[in-house]
Amino acid sequence: VQLQASGGGLVQPGGSLRLSCVASGFTLDNYAIGWFRQAPGKGREGISCTSSSDGRTTWSDFAKGRFLISRDNAKNTVYLQMNNLKPDDTAVYYCARAPICAYDYDYWGQGTQVTVSS
Repeated sequence: VQLQASGGGLVQPGGSLRLSCVASGFTLDNYAIGWFRQAPGKGREGISCTSSSDGRTTWSDFAKGRFLISRDNAKNTVYLQMNNLKPDDTAVYYCARAPICAYDYDYWGQGTQVTVSS
C-alpha cells in the first residue's frame, strides 16, 4: 500500500495549486482519503476527507469555499484543488487512507511542500 502526494510548490498569494494523491496497492473506491497539512512549528490539521462508500465529504472551516476535493477512481487518484491561497496555507500537505472518513487513518503519503509567498 502506498500513497504518493505531489503537486506542491511555490505560489503567490491569491494563486492556485492542485495536489494529487496517487494510491497504489489497494482499490481507491473502497476507502476514504483525507488531506492534512502541517505548518512549521504547528500540529497537523485536517483539511478534507472524501469517501466513496458513504458519499461523504468533510471540510475544515478554513478550507470551505477555497479548496475542492475530487477523486478519479479509474486513475486511483484524489485531487485537492486549492484556490485563493494565503501565506497561512504554507505547510507540508499529506494524504492518508481510512476505511471511512470518521475512522483512523492507517497509511500516509510522504507529503508535498506548499509555500505561499510573494
